[in-house]
Amino acid sequence: MSLKTKVIQQLSEGEKSLKMLKNHLGNPKKVAHILDDLEKKKKVLKKDGKYYLTDLYHGVQAIVVKLGRGFAFAKALETQEEFFIPGRFLQGAMPGDTLSLHVSKNTRSGGSREGKVLAVIKERREFTGILREEYGRIVFIPDDCPQVPIFLKKNGLGEALCGEKVAVELVERGSAYEDHRAVVTVRFGCAQSAAHCARALLYAQGIEPRFPQPVKEEAKALQSAQVTEKEIQGRLDLRDSVIFTIDGFDTKDIDDAVSAQRTPYGYRLGVHIADVSHYVKPHSALDEEAMKRGTSVYYADSVIPMLPKQLSNGICSLNPQEDRLAFSCLMDLDHAGRVTNAVLKKTVIRSRLKGVYEEINRLFDKTARPEEKEKYREVESDLEVLYEIYEKLAALHTARGAMDFESEEAKFVLDEKGVCTGVKKRVRGVAERMIEEFMVLANESVAVIARRAQLPFVYRTHSAPQSKRVDALSDLLISCGLEVPFQEEPSAWELAQLLEQTRHTSLERVVHTNVLRTMAKAKYEPNPTGHYGLSLADYTHFTSPIRRYPDLAIHRILSAYVKGASLESLQRKFSAFVQEASIQSSEREQAAMNAERDISDCYKAEAMKPHVGECFEGVVSGVTHYGLYVQLENTVEGLLRSDALSEHALTLTEGISLSDPLTGQVWRLGDTLRVQLAAADIPSGNIDFVLTQNDVVDDALSE
Repeated sequence: MSLKTKVIQQLSEGEKSLKMLKNHLGNPKKVAHILDDLEKKKKVLKKDGKYYLTDLYHGVQAIVVKLGRGFAFAKALETQEEFFIPGRFLQGAMPGDTLSLHVSKNTRSGGSREGKVLAVIKERREFTGILREEYGRIVFIPDDCPQVPIFLKKNGLGEALCGEKVAVELVERGSAYEDHRAVVTVRFGCAQSAAHCARALLYAQGIEPRFPQPVKEEAKALQSAQVTEKEIQGRLDLRDSVIFTIDGFDTKDIDDAVSAQRTPYGYRLGVHIADVSHYVKPHSALDEEAMKRGTSVYYADSVIPMLPKQLSNGICSLNPQEDRLAFSCLMDLDHAGRVTNAVLKKTVIRSRLKGVYEEINRLFDKTARPEEKEKYREVESDLEVLYEIYEKLAALHTARGAMDFESEEAKFVLDEKGVCTGVKKRVRGVAERMIEEFMVLANESVAVIARRAQLPFVYRTHSAPQSKRVDALSDLLISCGLEVPFQEEPSAWELAQLLEQTRHTSLERVVHTNVLRTMAKAKYEPNPTGHYGLSLADYTHFTSPIRRYPDLAIHRILSAYVKGASLESLQRKFSAFVQEASIQSSEREQAAMNAERDISDCYKAEAMKPHVGECFEGVVSGVTHYGLYVQLENTVEGLLRSDALSEHALTLTEGISLSDPLTGQVWRLGDTLRVQLAAADIPSGNIDFVLTQNDVVDDALSE
């Protein structure tokens, strides 16, 4: 950050004397010179020995969210309104910069008002990108704005090579991009490797694979920890109960186990969660690092854990045939699957076995191999009860209008060198859905307990979609020939019915994707405002404290609650904590999602690159003025550009179709096309297609 920006930041907090600024910033001569310059330009006013920012800095504060060649978009910090900034008014602003904007009253044809940069209040210094040769020299191409190359400072390249993925620091800022200068600070490796691109994308989101030394030391002390008799005292001992885990084949951080019995009144369902808060103490190095990270990050065949593996794969993981401390939610259900009573207990458990989704799915569909039948013989009757409960919960799920989207999650195949050689759609079978239903029920039950007890808490909330998004969805449905099943404010039940109506049809992918895009983002909040997508009044995240900080946070609160702490003491101890944990967890979840999405695109491009020139069938998943987005069955999505569709100017209709007015050819959302892979760019994750014979394999609207 330049000294000038630091001066402006200090003054944006309130008036300051020269002495105060010098004390904060040092460099007394430079500070005085900057103040004189700002005063001459009428950007700073001096009165009674103190300096004030003039109205030039009292515009709308906004952050740059997109930068192209000759334009930018910025989003207001308070209202989230988006503004268009022409290049002549940018003053060299970069993505992530906080600006003071003068905003026009008139709206552009594109729908947004125009802004003019008055000042860059806070500069973003660090960027990731690629080193490329342009203009006869090596320049830095930022990931955030590839159309705006940045020159390197003399000797700023260091030992980095052209074609590498790197991080740079902008050490000099000018009023135009060509005046900026950068220095390479981190080298990630060749940009044609998805693994190297993943490192850069994680770095850009502030996701650090390595743990600080104090965290390592605390984790090492727990490396060989075992459950002791002293720790068991005061806990409900469930080691003789049939409890087991069901997870992915290669899962090592196992934080949930289940149990089930029939009762005269229905069922007793147990969801047993690793008691991570027993080991991760408040304000410890482990706790502070876990809060900083917020969540574990999963990509390809890798994980960046929230907690070191000594805990996540060790004493906190509910490994089979090992005593483990747990926090159990024990729920009594009636014969229809409705919860009649739920209690929270500190327990000690001993998982009978590590169940695997794929194996249990084969047991359910009667295709299990002999060795699989033998493995699960001990829990065979328990699985039958669990399946019974699942069927009843699934019926309640549908009846209340909880949404069930078809998964578009990808599964990657990597070779021994970590290169992606294949990608396929991850299948969510009955076992996966069953465990998901049990976790949702436990999360809801815990949230109900917390709300009724008026605990300071971290809830998982999800609000209804914004009206403009609902309007766009309505237009799409009409254009697809579907009846709009809702009015201005759709209920979750109405949208759930829409998902069911289009399931297993050619419009499934289009409708499910666009309904999902209509949804607001779920977040963490201290107030129970409900979960729209699940159609639940109370919801939280309780079931993954190894992987998510909000779960760990509420375990800590609930631990004090079940020990009998008064509401007054809980409020005093945790009120500020739940505010901080909610904000931090929401921010880090978003960062993790951004990284996982972008990394997934890089691996998809790496898998597809050897197949350039080959043909595939795909479904039109998006329509824009510049072309069609086509999604293949393996979840890979690419762009079929307008100029690859026709030599003529195409007409865009409501974002639903592109048509060639001269030939009469129309390409619509949901159409099945046969396309040829033209390009796969690993660093950007971009895929390009061309039509094979300029024909539509299947017209989605002709059904």
